[in-house]
Amino acid sequence: MIAIVGVLAALCVAGLGLWPGSSLAVRVAARWRSAPVVGGGLESSGLLPGKPKTELKPLPVKATDIKIRQSGWFSWALLDTRTGQLSGPADRTALSTTASLIKPWIAADFLRRAAEQGQAPSDDQLEQIESMIRDSDNEAAESLYIENGREESIRRLISTCGLGDSKVADDGGWSRTLLSPADITRLGACIADGRAAGPAWTTFLLDQMRAVTGMGDFGIRKAFPQDEQSKIAIKNGWIDREEEQEFHVSCMAIGDGWVVGVMSRYEIDKDYEYGAKICELVGEQLREAAGG
Repeated sequence: MIAIVGVLAALCVAGLGLWPGSSLAVRVAARWRSAPVVGGGLESSGLLPGKPKTELKPLPVKATDIKIRQSGWFSWALLDTRTGQLSGPADRTALSTTASLIKPWIAADFLRRAAEQGQAPSDDQLEQIESMIRDSDNEAAESLYIENGREESIRRLISTCGLGDSKVADDGGWSRTLLSPADITRLGACIADGRAAGPAWTTFLLDQMRAVTGMGDFGIRKAFPQDEQSKIAIKNGWIDREEEQEFHVSCMAIGDGWVVGVMSRYEIDKDYEYGAKICELVGEQLREAAGG
């Protein structure tokens, strides 16, 4: 009889402890609470009750104090797309013109909107996109940019991808769109996770960016071994700004779980290769910091 009474008492205590609003219930619930995870809930973070936290593999790049001897200005940002952690110097929010780096968004905006309207791009339009991304065809970019509604497309970029610093160019031109290194990484994440081009076209767009060739194939991914470079999606921009007497070079690289953005401005007589090397050196130092 005493044993039965003891069991009933224990069940009563347990019931009170789990009764909504009880102090014990609050303490019990608190044991399962975890810090919020950017980009997903408990299922995506591996923090389901009773399961240990999933250890993320180290990335091949790691934030560090980048040291490059150069003239002019440059800045960079690194985004861990698994956790949302953004790293870089204080001026990673400074703005500069993108030149051709904006072209993946022009393609993504066109493809996503076509899919939303139930339309399939023509073969000619797909060829334009391939040429614009792989070979940096400016005429193709201008044609698709007009199709997108010009500066309205950049406004969609800012809202769709959650950019925090960027601005539409005063003249509305795509090459003078103002991004920051931090926003370059946000754009890269937006492309990688499918928000930019939509589910039907994201793989296609990333494949074009991995296939960049010719003069545009420089910068961050050149810091990686040859057999890894083809797995990294890139788009770089370079242009001589006569009005400012500056050369502007911008670089974006999208890897598995990470995005790096670099922007530079310097004397116009130094050509694009000077900025291309800055992007590559940033990549090298981020890899070295990660043990690469």
